[in-house]
Amino acid sequence: MATYAFGRNTMRRLIAPKVSSRIASHRHTRRVVNSPITPTTSHSLSTSVVHDHSDHGDLEHRMPVTKFTEDEEMVRDAARMWANQEVKPFVREMDNECKTRPEVIQGLFDHGFMGMEIPEEYGGSGMNFTSACLVVEELSRVDPSVSILVDIHNTLTNNAIRFWGSEELKEKWLPRLATDCVSSFALSEAGSGTDAFAMKTTAAPSDDGSYYTLNGEKLWISNSKEAGVFLVFANADHSQKHRGITAFMVDANTEGVHVGNTEKKLGLRASSTCPVVFDNVKVDAVDVLGEVGLGYKYCINILNEGRIGIASQQIGIAKGCFDVAMPYLNERTQFGTKLADFQGMEHQYAQIATEIHAAEVMTYNACRLKENGIPFVKEASMVKLYASQVAEKAASKSIEWLGGVGFTQDLLAEKFFRDCKVGSIYEGTSNIQLQTIAKRIKEDYR
Repeated sequence: MATYAFGRNTMRRLIAPKVSSRIASHRHTRRVVNSPITPTTSHSLSTSVVHDHSDHGDLEHRMPVTKFTEDEEMVRDAARMWANQEVKPFVREMDNECKTRPEVIQGLFDHGFMGMEIPEEYGGSGMNFTSACLVVEELSRVDPSVSILVDIHNTLTNNAIRFWGSEELKEKWLPRLATDCVSSFALSEAGSGTDAFAMKTTAAPSDDGSYYTLNGEKLWISNSKEAGVFLVFANADHSQKHRGITAFMVDANTEGVHVGNTEKKLGLRASSTCPVVFDNVKVDAVDVLGEVGLGYKYCINILNEGRIGIASQQIGIAKGCFDVAMPYLNERTQFGTKLADFQGMEHQYAQIATEIHAAEVMTYNACRLKENGIPFVKEASMVKLYASQVAEKAASKSIEWLGGVGFTQDLLAEKFFRDCKVGSIYEGTSNIQLQTIAKRIKEDYR
């Protein structure tokens, strides 16, 4: 595979020296301007800040949320280039074979996309959350199956270890997660999908407290075939109900870990989704993530971030549909007129483009809220809900615009149509997002 902008251990190391200094400058700027904002402050959509040192004086300007720093743009452009040159030729093959090519996964590591927010001292890229979401979006424009692997790995597992892992866990896993080890988030079970905390998987502590024995079965676990480590949620004390739920880092090679057959799915077929059985799996106490009994809190918090990542994926799908359909509309002629020039068609793609832009603004606003330490739970639910709706609409319309060829596998429109549907299901169904939004609105008016 060709090597583009970013390397294995750190993106900054492989970018020109002047860019490295600019990254440091951006980080300094963020530290200066990200002062605490009181709850009574009225926030605009724009949370990025730059300083103007021109003749107009030392003015502070708020930038649009869809205007990215030069470093974020470089990450986005590198992901776009790599996806189009190294992933796109194999999209149909991977979808048909229900498997992501190993060289594609290795390429994700080689270009730093699997350690976006992992600090450089652990071998990661040391970038921000927005950069991670931009990578997810660009990969999704080409193959959402590849993007979901990256999204789960970065926004769920990597960040959970960064936030709550002991120094021992960070040193053990972060360097590998940045360079060669795919991770998997093992939460759902047959009887605990939306009601995640009804899980039956147990984690029995040993008499001396030195290890736990895990027993249970997880279902619909993404990345499970490729995973080298599982972030597993299990109940260490059922008498405490959900307050007994604890998070564990479990090496995939541990005796008693069994990954089942890949599910045959409607979409995201190249993404492995399998049952995972834990049969008397011994896990050392040092492999507990954070504190015993706080797994449910970690799960809730990290899924809030993950929902923004899913929104980025859905935006990528919607844009991917445009990438397929718009060239066709500009080339195809009927009755002496290009399809794109018929007013009825203009109104349709203008409407979808507007909705994509709205979802994009909402999503990257949520990113900036998160980066600035401002509450974003409601916004995360809103963007996941809305972006999934927009993706479905864009995918459906693009097939209609393409006509008969859109209904075939000659183009990728039908794949985007299949891939987008899960956006309203995983990491919290659309109904759950509506409940979360409603709860926050009621709190605002009490």
